[in-house]
Amino acid sequence: MPQKSPGPAPDPSPQLRTLFPDYWRLDSLVRAEVTELSDTVLDWTSERWEWAGWSIRQQASHMASVPLRWLISRWGDQLFDDETPVPMTSERYAAFDSAEHDRRLDDRVFWEIEDILGALEEALVIVRRVLVDTTVEKARSMVVQRSLTGQWGLMRGAHPDGISENPETGEMTGMDLVATFRHIQFEFYTHIFNIQRSKMALGIAPVVRLPDAGYHTVDGWDSELPEFGSAVKEVQY
Repeated sequence: MPQKSPGPAPDPSPQLRTLFPDYWRLDSLVRAEVTELSDTVLDWTSERWEWAGWSIRQQASHMASVPLRWLISRWGDQLFDDETPVPMTSERYAAFDSAEHDRRLDDRVFWEIEDILGALEEALVIVRRVLVDTTVEKARSMVVQRSLTGQWGLMRGAHPDGISENPETGEMTGMDLVATFRHIQFEFYTHIFNIQRSKMALGIAPVVRLPDAGYHTVDGWDSELPEFGSAVKEVQY
């Protein structure tokens, strides 16, 4: 009896980068908004708006630290066998995940805005490598548990998939790797939006057009824009 042909092999799962092309321009979006701003503008904060509690410098520092705090601190065992991915070193990574600075780079190492932007580019090199080396199928099969924060209820609503129940607690805190990269990307969009709001309050026009995505687009998030120039009197140029 003639053997039947096994038929064509199934198409391989695409690289994870096919879902997240913006990771190849996030650094450019941040740089466009913060380059050539004075230290006065970079360090302005205000108690008038909750989103203005962090300065533009701090917002940029947070964005530079977010990717590696997720990929190394939370995903390191699955992605890197608990080794620090090259060219990062454990000593260098300590400045990206500073215990003395709230979810930001170590200010003592990364204070000048160009140093912060350099750290962001350094982090994205590792991010892009993971996006290239990991398939979508593999990313869907990997899960970590995130902390349950006050904002997570709102943030969850921005994710169409990739969020699962913690089998031990019953809370919806599981995130696959796809949802994790979406979360990091949404953090970028939201903090760039906050930088733009700070600039608007100080009478400086935003530079980039953000996609209609990010946590600030979720119903219930404080996304109100300040009146243009409404905080100019608070600073001296």
